[in-house]
Amino acid sequence: MPTLTPPESAPGAAVVPEPAGLSPRRFFRILAVAEAVTWTMLIAGMLAKYVFDAGTVGVRVGGSIHGFVFIAYAMTAVVVGLNQRWSARLMIAGIATAIVPYATIPFDLWVDRTGRLDGPWRTTATDDPRDHTLVGRLLRWLLVHPVLFAVAFIGGAVVIMAVMLVAGPPGTWGK
Repeated sequence: MPTLTPPESAPGAAVVPEPAGLSPRRFFRILAVAEAVTWTMLIAGMLAKYVFDAGTVGVRVGGSIHGFVFIAYAMTAVVVGLNQRWSARLMIAGIATAIVPYATIPFDLWVDRTGRLDGPWRTTATDDPRDHTLVGRLLRWLLVHPVLFAVAFIGGAVVIMAVMLVAGPPGTWGK
């Protein structure tokens, strides 16, 4: 059920329905927090392995989950960045924050505080030239079809994860 909030400009005025669903802000926040949580899992697994000699299970499980969520967060930074019309540099900065433990949280707070997460999903084209590119049209089409968007998003993350698992660590390439 949609929540009702009064407009900021007119305290006590009539309430306006707020759309339900997964806004760009909420989608980005969920993945930013999930990425930080999985850092904790990976670090705990590493502590268990190297400090308490508890074996590799914690690192394998925590590392696998963290790897998948890292990929999903990077994809989210791109999708939300395209929707919110971030520069390529800002999208890359967002992805880079996933490399540093817990850095996705302050980045999320900063992009939110500076208005870079404001607004709904853009499902219709505007006069902006970026809306008329192949990427812009594809993103809008997927956003209008949320089930297909979810399947494509999760499927893309699974394919990337599988390719990385098959490729192995960079030091083993070509051996």
